[in-house]
Amino acid sequence: MTVLVTGGAGYIGSQMVYALIDAGERVVVLDNLSTGHHWAVAADVPLVVGETGDQPLVSRLIREHDVEAIIHFAASLIVPDSVRDPLGYYRNNTVNSRALIECAIQGGVPDFIFSSTAAVYGNPDTIPVAEDAPTLPISPYGWSKLMTEIMLRDASRAHGLKHVTLRYFNVAGADPQGRSGQSTDGATHLIKVAAEVALGLRPKLQVFGSDYPTPDGTCIRDYIHVSDLAGAHLHALRYLRSGGPSLTLNCGYGHGFSVLEVIDMVRRVSEVDFKVEHAGRREGDPARIVAASERVRGALGWRPRFDDLSRIVRDALAWERQLMERFQRGDRRGRNLAEIA
Repeated sequence: MTVLVTGGAGYIGSQMVYALIDAGERVVVLDNLSTGHHWAVAADVPLVVGETGDQPLVSRLIREHDVEAIIHFAASLIVPDSVRDPLGYYRNNTVNSRALIECAIQGGVPDFIFSSTAAVYGNPDTIPVAEDAPTLPISPYGWSKLMTEIMLRDASRAHGLKHVTLRYFNVAGADPQGRSGQSTDGATHLIKVAAEVALGLRPKLQVFGSDYPTPDGTCIRDYIHVSDLAGAHLHALRYLRSGGPSLTLNCGYGHGFSVLEVIDMVRRVSEVDFKVEHAGRREGDPARIVAASERVRGALGWRPRFDDLSRIVRDALAWERQLMERFQRGDRRGRNLAEIA
């Protein structure tokens, strides 16, 4: 039996593939390589280049690889981009997910794990935000993910597709063993961008918004180490295999850091006082969002191992140094401007 990982050549997906291999699972990856890299996929794991919306291809993969679980990461995920290109996000995140879900049902795949987002909550009234809080996205990205959650819920009721939806908060860091990390050119993740600026790969870092209703005026986020997030997926897979009913769970640590606090940590760990500029707010960015994480711990027995901002930053910096060694400086694209939340 095999686990199909969509988006398995990307940041979180590639870490998930390593976690599955470490756990003795058979894996096949489907990725269109629009942001992922073929070299990011673990050795000896089949990589099929294609779209999750290509139903004949997905159906063939399910059949030929005897797929018994799908972990669905493939998506577009930049909030400001979704505001500029909402239809593209609804196509890639919602329409393609609908096609994948239908293939899972038709192919008899019993278990489905979906990569959702804290963006479904919008600007929550209560912090930390629990899973039963109102879902009121403020960006097309958040809506595209919420629509998929609704489709999964209804498909589960109609066809018995068991699923766990994991709502990610801000994912950061890299594999502690140095096997994978955030490698997308021009990525907008705060900690990755700050690490690149600290290492001289970008000239400066821009902070978008300094007038939010937070203690220092910048956005507050709950940062979760990518390895802990992959671990939550492993626990979700075991939970579904044991017969557990469908669930929707937050994936975060339950506490947050402001943009300026993160920048200060990157400066301290890197020992570089890099350039920071302030700019206006970006559309679609909530002021503060932190997970209530009791349910994921209780339902799945998940316990984070890397709940330490300095550790997250150290792993991110170590990965950036690896990338510097992997590629010639002239091969790096999209390094001219930092865009962060």
